[in-house]
Amino acid sequence: MTTTLITGANKGLGFETARRLVEAGHTVYLGSRDAERGRRAAERLGARTVLLDVTDDASVEAAAKSIAADGGLDVLVNNAGIESRTPDGGVIGAGELTADMMRQTFETNVFGLVRVTRAFLPLLLRSARPVIVNVSSGLASLAGVTTPGTPAYAYPGVAYPASKTAVNMVTVQYAKAFPGIRINAVEPGYTATDLNAHTGTQTVEEGAEIIVRMAQIDPDGPTGGYFDVEGPIPW
Repeated sequence: MTTTLITGANKGLGFETARRLVEAGHTVYLGSRDAERGRRAAERLGARTVLLDVTDDASVEAAAKSIAADGGLDVLVNNAGIESRTPDGGVIGAGELTADMMRQTFETNVFGLVRVTRAFLPLLLRSARPVIVNVSSGLASLAGVTTPGTPAYAYPGVAYPASKTAVNMVTVQYAKAFPGIRINAVEPGYTATDLNAHTGTQTVEEGAEIIVRMAQIDPDGPTGGYFDVEGPIPW
């Protein structure tokens, strides 16, 4: 039995990924900052829930101890993420960006990912088939944001794509440091979720496809890569 933890999993891509992996036979822990929302989501899916705020050391450490006591972990999906927006839902461009806005985004998207990964590494290293999936974005691609005519080039925001580019670098460096773990970054695509005020052009079912696929790769599968549903994509 494969045991999987998904952060930020009580809604959106995390919830759909959990649904699909439960269906595939995984024992899934839904990480959620809100205990009641997490409990309700887990009940709907036949999953387990764990209170987990990726920005809080004590919360992450408690979650790791709880899952360790239940038997361990095989797959970690670092899905929790935020995108700061204006009060009317607009993207915050370079002219409006402040250091505090940047810090808030990085606290969840980058530091939270590192915090969770560090806490669960001892459990993953004891697994026979350890996997880490880091949910990145097409906006993280430097090739994309510098190529006129692409959706990434047209996006005016700074904090979110910068944070996901950092996620890509973290992915590569962790993959080199831990060659026994399959560690990859994935681009779900522009998916309609709360993150973008449901302006995305594809469904969560479509967006979760690459996350689910990479969560189930074999021990001889790729590591240190950056993938969308069609395959490797440019850094």
